[in-house]
Amino acid sequence: MEPFRFVKAQDNLTAIRAASINQAKFIAGGTNMLDLMKLNIETPKQVVDINKLSLYKIEELQNGGIRIGALVKNSDLSYNPYIIKNFPVLSEALLSGASPQLRNMATTGGNLMQRTRCPYFYSTDFACNKRVPGSGCAAISGYNRMNAVLGTSDKCIATHPSDMCVALAALGAIIHVQGSKGARSIPFADFHLLPGQTPHIEHNLKQDELITHVEIPALAFAAKSHYLKVRDRASYEFALTSAAVALDIQNGIIKGARVALGGVGTKPWRSLSAEKTLIGAPANAKTYRAAADAALAEAKPYKDNAFKLELAKRTLVRALTTVGGLS
Repeated sequence: MEPFRFVKAQDNLTAIRAASINQAKFIAGGTNMLDLMKLNIETPKQVVDINKLSLYKIEELQNGGIRIGALVKNSDLSYNPYIIKNFPVLSEALLSGASPQLRNMATTGGNLMQRTRCPYFYSTDFACNKRVPGSGCAAISGYNRMNAVLGTSDKCIATHPSDMCVALAALGAIIHVQGSKGARSIPFADFHLLPGQTPHIEHNLKQDELITHVEIPALAFAAKSHYLKVRDRASYEFALTSAAVALDIQNGIIKGARVALGGVGTKPWRSLSAEKTLIGAPANAKTYRAAADAALAEAKPYKDNAFKLELAKRTLVRALTTVGGLS
């Protein structure tokens, strides 16, 4: 049996080479990875420690956007003055997630890579196609209150857990990666994958690719944005539903809109249909409700989570009202 190896990488290329072996995993804060290893869900042959890499910068771009290093801690990002002023939805999303202790360890790149908290994924006593491809999905016929209603398949209904990623979806972020064959940029919408018939393939990264930074393009009306999270308790809990919204309103008419949902999708769920409904319409309760109906039009509820449809709609309406008011 091949022995387990722990490697400390000193630079990007060393990390990439070390990760090129089969089943190698990068580790930074370890807030999700270590839990998965303890439960024998993740069983890498090699773990590559990337904490020495120079990926800790938060850089303001000349065009008004921002570049966030993959190792920036969630706590540092959430309290960054530029983020708070220009992209409040991201700060609010980060502060609504986990606990202060976990935010002090969790990183931007790690947040992008975190895996579902579906209880059937975490329990090796049950079938889970994410954990063991082809074994089945116990959640479909089991207790599925926390599971997804958007982007599901007959192989998986696991919800994506991240708050940060919902905000990044709304902001149209770009993920930059480096691999043995060079660097590439991945639009946020293309990074996380729908489960389809292969729910164990969760993202658009190759084995030897390392996330180096996340870029948020300039968006003038992102300063008028908000993240609203609805959960079973006030802290340290994953979303039942959440909404990340930004609005550009001129003379009572919505000229630009960004909408993303959390707690309901198998990936961070940007709703282009909701955005289309909003743009050109008056900023009022009727418009907001129409956008919410559009966002959930293709939802497929299961026996324990049908309540999420109305809850998600109300969450979105409240977030839009908070940002846009009522004309």
